[in-house]
Amino acid sequence: MTRIKICGITREQDLLAAVAAGADALGFVFYAKSPRNIDTRQAAELLAVLPPFVTSVGLFVDPSADMVREVLAQAPLDVLQFHGDETPEFCRQFGRPYLKAIRVRAGVDLVECAARYADAQGLLLDAYVQGVQGGTGESFDWGLIPQDLSLPVILSGGLHPGNVAAAVQQVRPYAVDVSSGVEAGKGIKDAAKVAAFIKEVKNVDIQLS
Repeated sequence: MTRIKICGITREQDLLAAVAAGADALGFVFYAKSPRNIDTRQAAELLAVLPPFVTSVGLFVDPSADMVREVLAQAPLDVLQFHGDETPEFCRQFGRPYLKAIRVRAGVDLVECAARYADAQGLLLDAYVQGVQGGTGESFDWGLIPQDLSLPVILSGGLHPGNVAAAVQQVRPYAVDVSSGVEAGKGIKDAAKVAAFIKEVKNVDIQLS
């Protein structure tokens, strides 16, 4: 079954709605330039109400090692997700599983990326938009994803309830990741869109099984 991550959680009611709808993982953004950015106090409060067996993922963009450690000291995230130019050595130093985000465009060698970040839990594939590190709502050509990647694929970038079934059918990713595609406003999730997104994924999984 395709795992589902709802990213950019900023409010308790959005967290609870996503969990109730069946999300497997929730993403929390620690990047000041993002409209979905939260601080460590907010993160700690949200993690305190996160039910068991739902994975918490912290999103960072070229952070300092001290910043990551400060976040983890107050908000014990399960998984780290790196969206910048972090090296494998940087990503693996925190004693947490990690995901490496790759902004996909023609010419990006995803096989080489998977080999370079071989100890990552997976590659999160997002759209390349000049000067923006994610959360753009833009999709990319899914045909650029090789079939033989050595790491699980978490498909991101421009997904929403209207296209996620087609994405799962074409790519067969390990997981899908959505943020702006299920929002009422930046950082504010729409519970009906979240539920519709998750329903689409689960329905296409049944068709493919």
